[in-house]
Amino acid sequence: PAGNYVHAVRTGNLVFLAGKGVPATGKVGVEFTKEQGYEFARATGMQLLAVLKQELGTLRRVKRVVKVLGMVNAAPEFGEHPFVINGCSDLFVEVFGEAGRHARSAVGMGSLPHGIPVEIEAIVEVTE
Repeated sequence: PAGNYVHAVRTGNLVFLAGKGVPATGKVGVEFTKEQGYEFARATGMQLLAVLKQELGTLRRVKRVVKVLGMVNAAPEFGEHPFVINGCSDLFVEVFGEAGRHARSAVGMGSLPHGIPVEIEAIVEVTE
């Protein structure tokens, strides 16, 4: 990571994953469609899974995805934030089944670091 933080922190049986995003620049609803935003969120979910696997050694230790916070760098009039973040949510259900279903917030932002279109962080429960 660039800065004084780590990709993941484990405390007890919870893993907190730092926000991730794809290397693209632009706003959903301006430079990108909501469908492209969905794909960015899916790709971001893949990054989160990679960090989780690196932290745990295997994804088989995932007991449940607890919470996802999805942030969309969007035009002020854009209102399809949940559709965009479904890209990540759908991926987690594909990978973990019912254990991938999670509580979630999908919010719009005026900007995100380096102009990325989507940033997502997650909290995951794991086995010991």
